[in-house]
Order: sequence, then structure tokens, then C-alpha cells
Amino acid sequence: MMYLVRRARALPALVEQWNSQAWQSAEVAKVSHFRLESSTHRPRTQVKVLHDGSTIAVYFQVQDRFIRSVQTEYLAPVCTDSCVEWFAQPKPDKGYINFELNCGGTLHCSYIEDPTRIPGGFRRFAYIPAQLASGIQVAHSMPAVVNPEITDAMEWTVQLRAPLSLFEVHVGRLGNLSGQRWMANFYKCGDQTSHPHWAAWSPVQELNFHRPQDFAPIVFE
Repeated sequence: MMYLVRRARALPALVEQWNSQAWQSAEVAKVSHFRLESSTHRPRTQVKVLHDGSTIAVYFQVQDRFIRSVQTEYLAPVCTDSCVEWFAQPKPDKGYINFELNCGGTLHCSYIEDPTRIPGGFRRFAYIPAQLASGIQVAHSMPAVVNPEITDAMEWTVQLRAPLSLFEVHVGRLGNLSGQRWMANFYKCGDQTSHPHWAAWSPVQELNFHRPQDFAPIVFE
């Protein structure tokens, strides 16, 4: 399993739609490997990624039901809402950054070096400071708060743009993205929705998204 991140001369504007010409060159990854612990709800989640050498643009499209968004503060536990996630590890001897976004666009973002779980978090990790996280651009199709839950079928999207400089603060200089090979995974979850579910692009061997051994390569054109 491998995802090729196509290079764009210029990244699409955040207002561009999933099927717009600006996103036509991007390959589609399917977040379709559901954990057995999930409910019967199986949202259809797809991802597109592009880069321009110095910034990575990630676009999630979700065909969903039982949609909920109540977390509105940076670093809140957005995985309890209708949520999509991208975990990215630029270097094999360094940690990874987890980008977690609920359907209302609230972001949770950390740098994790040792994901062994301990009370209060992980053995070795640090939250991305809000000032640094302000460099991450986010666009979302749903309102910030969705409560009560929407049970009807509908589509929602979330986009994020992460500058390479955000990663370099934690893993050192990376240079131009073209030709690089990272390890990563994409996820869909909804821990405290009425129909909880946990899905991954690269299958996870237990109900735990924080398993770098389950990541798969993404290669930058």
C-alpha cells in the first residue's frame, strides 16, 4: 500500500470543490478498513493530497450519517465527534504529527515520539503550540457546532494545509518535498456519536490509531 502525493504548480484555493479541475490530478485514497469494534455505520471516506514542494494540502470527503460536532476549542478531543485524521511521520527515526479535525473544523494537533499510552496521554509527546498551529489552514463545509446529531445521510468535507516548516520545528530540516518518502495513515472515527466507528486507510491491527508500525508510505512526486 502506497499513496502518491502529486505535485501541483500551485495548490488549489480552499474554496475549490472536491471534483474541481484544480483537484483532478490528485489520487484518491479510501479510508475503508473498519475495526470490528465499530457499529454497523460505515461512512464512505475518501482523501486527496497535493503538495507544491513546501506545503501539503489534504482534502477529506465523507458520505456520513449520525453527524455530531460539539468540540470547538483547539486541542479538544475532536475524535469524540464526527472526525477525520491524518498522521504523518517524515523521518523514520523521528516522531509523527497527528492532525485531527472534526466536521466543524476544530483541530487537535500533537507531535508524538513515543505513543505508548500512559495516564494523561502518551509517554513522550508535546501539543503543537497554538501560535505554531495557526499556520495550518483549515476549511470545512459544516458549521462549527452540530448538535443535536444529524441522522440523515449527507456529505461533508474538511481540508487542511500544513506548511513544511511545522514539521521541521520537530524533525529538523526536510528541504523540498519532491521525491521524499514519508510514513502516514488516514482515519475516520466518531467515538461518542450514536454509531461509533473506527476506520483507516492502512489497516490498524488493534483499536489504536497511534501505531506507527501500521502506517504506510506516502511518496511526494
